[in-house]
Amino acid sequence: MSIIEALESSHSSMPVQGPMFNLPRTSLVIPTLNEAENIKLLLPRIPTWVHEIIIVDGRSTDGTPDIARSMRDDVKIVLQPKKGKGIALRTGFEAASGDMIVMLDADGSMDPYEIILFVAALVAGADFVKGSRFMQGGGTSDMTVIRRFGNLGLTLLVRMLYGSSFSDLCYGYMGFWRRHVPLLRADCDGFEIETLINLRALKNNLKIMEVASFESERIYGVSNLRALPDGWRVLKTIFRERVSTPTGVQVLEQGIS
Repeated sequence: MSIIEALESSHSSMPVQGPMFNLPRTSLVIPTLNEAENIKLLLPRIPTWVHEIIIVDGRSTDGTPDIARSMRDDVKIVLQPKKGKGIALRTGFEAASGDMIVMLDADGSMDPYEIILFVAALVAGADFVKGSRFMQGGGTSDMTVIRRFGNLGLTLLVRMLYGSSFSDLCYGYMGFWRRHVPLLRADCDGFEIETLINLRALKNNLKIMEVASFESERIYGVSNLRALPDGWRVLKTIFRERVSTPTGVQVLEQGIS
């Protein structure tokens, strides 16, 4: 039985038992801010084998946490201390209890059925797995021309400065082993968090794999992403990280002191 077959054949939230292994527990981290209508459609699509669903809410005023609880009584609701996607994800990582963490947006643009691909790649030996809209099998119906060219330029810049082979930089569908959270150290507030995590994975020599992913349009509401201001923050993050000490060295130094 393959890893994916084992996942697809599971009908419980407990770890799947294959013939020779137990699959690790998966924690799903979902940041929300007034995503009530989207959550209604997203939660029923999350596979039942996922170990835990952590909704990190940014003080929604539309009842998002209550609706999430009414949809699934096993969700874990965590309130983030202040605004920002980076803070939301960091809060979710701290609350996770699974062996691996997968990040998922609440707006319906990311397909929950693709979680299988991230888990399979991690079990197969990857330390860090990132979704790509621009490799064979991927795609997007949600990017403006400005965002598409901006993402391409930033991706090429990271290839040149860091020696990476990324095909997609600014995409938040990714997964990693929870033990690597200290190395990835998501210490920023905004949408640049996705780029920062990718760069930290590179700088700490984690084994990185890309998997094809299709990004759909947001179902309800308007995105908080602002192409030019957030693109500028990503650009500054790329250059700042290029000259900073690798996170692994910082963690080691903190442990010694």
